[in-house]
This record gives sequence, structure tokens and C-alpha cells, in this order.
Amino acid sequence: MAERKVTVEAEVGLHARPAATFVQAAAKADIDVTVARQGGQPVNAKSILMVMGLDVRQGETIVIRAEGEGAEELLDELAAIASAP
Repeated sequence: MAERKVTVEAEVGLHARPAATFVQAAAKADIDVTVARQGGQPVNAKSILMVMGLDVRQGETIVIRAEGEGAEELLDELAAIASAP
């Protein structure tokens, strides 16, 4: 299991523009991916409704986990999307 802790820097967090891109990137690979607010329950990162439902705000930390071949590379991509201003 690979994991990244990422501070969300998007203007209003994953609730806005980055959510669709984040989910598209998560859905690319045949890997189980979850995302959670710091200390919160993980949700399926391949579901736009689940990710947008997190309502993560700018400056909050999220935890992204993935398991499977290519998980490290995928998490790097997802972390870059979540932390982009």
C-alpha cells in the first residue's frame, strides 16, 4: 500500500475544478485508490461524487492511498493535481 499526504492548494479544494481531473487520473489504472481528509474515512477516488463530497478546502491535508502495480506513479500524479494552485 502506497500513501501520500497532500496539502490541497486548489482555490477551493477538490470540490472545484481539480476534482474531475483527479478522478480521471485515478480511473486510468486498474488500481484501488482512496482519498480521505486527514483523520477521516477513506472514499473511492474513482467516483466524482465521492471525491466532491469530501468538500476539502484550500490548505487542508488529504491522504491518498493506492495499492497495485504503478501505485507510486499514480499517487505522484494525483498529489500534483491536488496540490496545484
